[in-house]
Amino acid sequence: MGGVLLLGLAVGLQHALEADHLAAVSSLVSGERSWRRIVRHGAVWGVGHTCTLAVVAGTAIVLGSNIDGAVANWLEFAVGAMLVILGGQVLWRMVSQRIHFHVHKHADSSHHWHAHSHAGENINSSHDHAAHPHDHAHSPISGWRTLMVGMVHGMAGSAVLVVLAASQIDDPGFKLFYVVTFGFGSIVGMAGLSVIVAVPLSWTARTISWANNLLQGGIGTVTLGLGMFIVFETGVSHSRL
Repeated sequence: MGGVLLLGLAVGLQHALEADHLAAVSSLVSGERSWRRIVRHGAVWGVGHTCTLAVVAGTAIVLGSNIDGAVANWLEFAVGAMLVILGGQVLWRMVSQRIHFHVHKHADSSHHWHAHSHAGENINSSHDHAAHPHDHAHSPISGWRTLMVGMVHGMAGSAVLVVLAASQIDDPGFKLFYVVTFGFGSIVGMAGLSVIVAVPLSWTARTISWANNLLQGGIGTVTLGLGMFIVFETGVSHSRL
């Protein structure tokens, strides 16, 4: 039985690496420059993912039922729509705010890497970065938003997890424990994956602004494209149900 639970942990780790999960978290943190905050968002996504897995899959296991295929399909559709929104927001932010990064020099000669937006300014106007007043707040991405995205992913993954647990274990109590170990694996997996995402985003934000913009644009485009694919695929599947 211990081997089965370890398998649940390993499958949870692998589950966190799925393309739609990576795309969602990458788009959420694409504007971040702190690798610590990026990793924190990955872990928060995992917590949200695990919470809904535990509630939805756990309830289905206790009741001895499976999640209806049509419901599971609509949940996947919701994931696709969410990815379209997340990817679109990344691209819209880049276009509307014309984000770039530069060194901001303070009066005491200290330097500070600074994300700056020229939204609302004349694109052809000259701008003295050194004279730019540093008077606006650097608000981090809301952790609640990341938590909610993880919860949506958790709901979509619950149907598969119920079937997987049922195929591995007979005892309902161990099935629930399997769900918990699976969820813990997804937290660890996404936190670890966030480290990989954080390194290029954090480093390029501080050193190579064009590369950071390219990364953000790539993340937004891939997330948007993947979301559209999932929406189309689940829409076709629903029409066949």
